[in-house]
Amino acid sequence: MVKTCDYLQSVLNEQIPITQALQVKVLDWKNNQLTLSMPLQPNINHMSSAFGGSLYCGAVLAGWGWMHLRLKELGAENAHIVIQDGQISYPYPVLGDVFIECPPPSEAEWDKFERIFKRRSKGRLSLSTSVIYDGKEAVVFNGQFVVYCD
Repeated sequence: MVKTCDYLQSVLNEQIPITQALQVKVLDWKNNQLTLSMPLQPNINHMSSAFGGSLYCGAVLAGWGWMHLRLKELGAENAHIVIQDGQISYPYPVLGDVFIECPPPSEAEWDKFERIFKRRSKGRLSLSTSVIYDGKEAVVFNGQFVVYCD
């Protein structure tokens, strides 16, 4: 788990430099669930709460990171991952540091993605991520990720 987290942290820092400015950290990869953290201070807005754009980025990064780790397991860590569509809601204000969680989709959804990806070298998968603040789901994100190989 530690090696996996260190690996993903270096990938994020090198391939997606904004992760350094946001100070996103890879905390855990267990049972195909990815957990990141993001502090308030570098992501604060004029209201002393977390900036919505930072929260959106964190939510997308959790999905992107999840997809990268699962593709690595398939031997396709060099596949291109892009966000095609995303919907986000902010039911609670974020006034401190957060955890960002990306649980796995259903087995049926993953199996379908894997079959198509192996056959066509491309595919798409919907992932949901949550930003957790003060024990509450403060942000809910649903994104469609597209993956392809050259």
